[in-house]
Amino acid sequence: MTITDDLRSLPLPPGSFGLPVIGETFSFLRNPNFVQQRQQQYGQIYKTHVFGCPTVVIIGAEANRFLFSNENRYFADGVSQSAPPQAKLLMGTGAIIMQTGDKHLQQRKLLAQAFQPRALAGYVDIMTATTYNYIETWERTGNLNWYLEIRKYTLDVACKLLVGIDVDNDFGKLYETWGKGLLSFPIPLPWTKFSKALRSRKLLLAKIEAIILERQQESTTKQDVLGLLLQARDENGNSFNLEELKEQLLILLFAGHDTLSSSLTALCLLLAQNPQVKEAVRAEQMQLGLNQPLTLVLKQMTYLEQVLKEVLRLYSPASGPRKVIKSCEFNGYLIPQGWQVFYHPAATHQDSSIYTQPEDFDPERFAPPRSEDKQKSMSYIPFGGGVRECLGREFAKLEMKLFAALLVRDYDWELLPGQNVDMVMLPTPHPRDGLKVKFWRRDSR
Repeated sequence: MTITDDLRSLPLPPGSFGLPVIGETFSFLRNPNFVQQRQQQYGQIYKTHVFGCPTVVIIGAEANRFLFSNENRYFADGVSQSAPPQAKLLMGTGAIIMQTGDKHLQQRKLLAQAFQPRALAGYVDIMTATTYNYIETWERTGNLNWYLEIRKYTLDVACKLLVGIDVDNDFGKLYETWGKGLLSFPIPLPWTKFSKALRSRKLLLAKIEAIILERQQESTTKQDVLGLLLQARDENGNSFNLEELKEQLLILLFAGHDTLSSSLTALCLLLAQNPQVKEAVRAEQMQLGLNQPLTLVLKQMTYLEQVLKEVLRLYSPASGPRKVIKSCEFNGYLIPQGWQVFYHPAATHQDSSIYTQPEDFDPERFAPPRSEDKQKSMSYIPFGGGVRECLGREFAKLEMKLFAALLVRDYDWELLPGQNVDMVMLPTPHPRDGLKVKFWRRDSR
């Protein structure tokens, strides 16, 4: 560990490393209030030990600015070193989230070409048609476990728009098995989640490779993400090779499925718990006119945008570690080289000096003149920030807005009794019992 003389006298942040070897990893994984409880005990910066590494957790707008403005100076701008070993093996070394420095920037430029406004506009029709298909199925079902259904829906949308295929049971099961291994313990025994996830990853990549090779032989190019990435070149003419492209698509499937499933489920839960907000969203849709093409009125859905921002404030799926590559100081405490740093959007979004009654679901906090998120930079970070801000944020916002608009126009839902809707926070926030609802078309109840 390299610590300069001016840092040597600084104390470490308060906190506890927990048990030998495993630290506080079990508590971190199992306790949804792990971060908030330690924040109350120790403050905006504290130390812990998770996933085999001494860790500093930093919370708040100032902490976010410090972290994001010092990537590549004090903090590694990737998770290649700080991710748990099982996550590295399951995500692969070619994916963008494993890259640092120039390699990360190069890949980001290539991937960004599939998420420009013109590309997003080309995704609307498929998103809309897929949403209608699922909504109609849910209407016929009546009572359903909505979180599980939304996971099917977002995976289907992701498969259609990323690689141009309809998701089938085989692909879906492989994907779910792979995803369950990301936070498992890396025990290489055949029956463990980790080993099953490794096998699933191999089969998923084989399927994705077959799709890529087939698409490369086609004379016309589909305008989905894969089609755009096959054409993508940087300023030096570089493109993705086959191995890189396979792993990018697998990670994009994760980003376009798990995090969106979380956000859409949170939206449905909060609207069920706040019927006055649901009615206000519906009233805006009625005012805009249901006969208008969605593409013409999406930008006019200002109240719906406030609702979606509030959903993401309360339940932010984005977070992640940074590796400390050079010892530094924050708020009078030493952050040593070799440790990792976690920032925490959800805790930042509960700052009562910025957000009025932050525990409340209040979309009006984002309307002028309140605009609470504008009071301090980096106080609203549902998609992260800095050079690693989520590339697919506009894709996610578009899918959320389309889904919500089509849902409230003609349909309604209510929570079924006797369920636990407390949020499990990992791997992404979701209700403990999966959100059981009664779902119906409004004119046919």
